[in-house]
Amino acid sequence: MKTKKLILFTFAILCFGYMATAQRGVRIGYIDMEYILESVPEYREATTQLEGKVQRWKQDLEKSQKEVDQMKLNLANERVLLTPELIEEREEDIKVKEDEILTYQQARFGPNGDLMIQRRQLVQPIQDQVFNIVQEIAENKKYDFIFDKSADVVMLFAAKRNDISDEVLRSIERAGRRVQAQSKKEKREIEMQERLSPEKQEAMTEREKEMQAKREEREQAMAEKKEEREQAMEEKRSELDKALEEKQQEREKAIEDRKTEREEMMAKRQQERDSIRAAKKQEFEERRQKMIDDRERRRDSILNARQKN
Repeated sequence: MKTKKLILFTFAILCFGYMATAQRGVRIGYIDMEYILESVPEYREATTQLEGKVQRWKQDLEKSQKEVDQMKLNLANERVLLTPELIEEREEDIKVKEDEILTYQQARFGPNGDLMIQRRQLVQPIQDQVFNIVQEIAENKKYDFIFDKSADVVMLFAAKRNDISDEVLRSIERAGRRVQAQSKKEKREIEMQERLSPEKQEAMTEREKEMQAKREEREQAMAEKKEEREQAMEEKRSELDKALEEKQQEREKAIEDRKTEREEMMAKRQQERDSIRAAKKQEFEERRQKMIDDRERRRDSILNARQKN
């Protein structure tokens, strides 16, 4: 019903405007506020921050709800063991917790909650700026009506040539550049652009878009080349590291081989020394045994001689 009344009211205004300006024709334009908002970097950044807050609020609600569910489960499991007074106390605790959740939910997501307030605070400055720019454009270009495409007004058809959203965006961007301009040269360039006709401004904007596209294309190509160079350098580093590792393994193997050879050589020499010592010891034992045998024979010979005499 509200929409129908709005359509009839809009139609009546259009008819009245057409009758009043039949000699020159009615000039109608429109904007898309949602498109404008989404194209403003500050709005996107603030929206992202607000979404982060919303996610934290939702997590707080989920955490509190899980606590309530656990309290109800514990009460159900322990009800037969509790006295009526304790059951009543537990149920009161659960109700208090549920009331806290409801209060928190209303405070964050209700009609007058933090989410709605911060969204209004986020959108209001840009809406005010758009309103002032639309007034200026309407006066300069002699528009009779300018609508917001994203509002409740039903637009069954809208020719693209009547869309002044990009023109509003350019004005917002120029205002931002004026605020950010530091040198006198930058300020003069902005003033010269603002003195140009809308057609020339649009042509300049198109050239700037083309130049920006070419810059982005060059930057993309440079980034790809840089990535290729880094990848090639990484491959070379990997090959060098692999070669160094192989050489290190070869050196370690050579050192281990030399160590094994020395150990084998030392073991062989030790074996030879042990063999020589064993041979000398055996020879010494043989000489000693021979001397003992010779003494015993001489002694036996002397004893035999004495016995004969």
